[in-house]
Amino acid sequence: MRMYILSIPISNYDKALKFYTEILGFVKKRDSEMAHGIRFITLVSPEDPNGPELLLEPNAKYHGIKALRKALAEDGIPIASFAVQDVQKEYERLNGLGVKFTQKPMSAGGWTSAVFDDTNGNLIEIAEVPAT
Repeated sequence: MRMYILSIPISNYDKALKFYTEILGFVKKRDSEMAHGIRFITLVSPEDPNGPELLLEPNAKYHGIKALRKALAEDGIPIASFAVQDVQKEYERLNGLGVKFTQKPMSAGGWTSAVFDDTNGNLIEIAEVPAT
């Protein structure tokens, strides 16, 4: 078994696609028109183009997702975590691009992480992942 897709709830395709590609640096892998204006858009890391895909899921208005995102945001819990080489360096790069952080870089338990708002109502963590 392997990871294939991780979905991120969004409310606006264009806004999310712009943020995740132009600001975070992911690359669009799939963009298929489904029915009724629904698109199947996935993104991948340029460092791992055949790795897990991030699905921009237009379900942010679904009552269950709304409740989940609200609860996570209130408690400061990220909905997803992306690995980076250097959290401080990535924090400075993203901060310079206007990304709003809810947690500045901090280290605890051998991990360094920071948390930001993805402009679609999700908190996203960046973390330096220790070697296993």
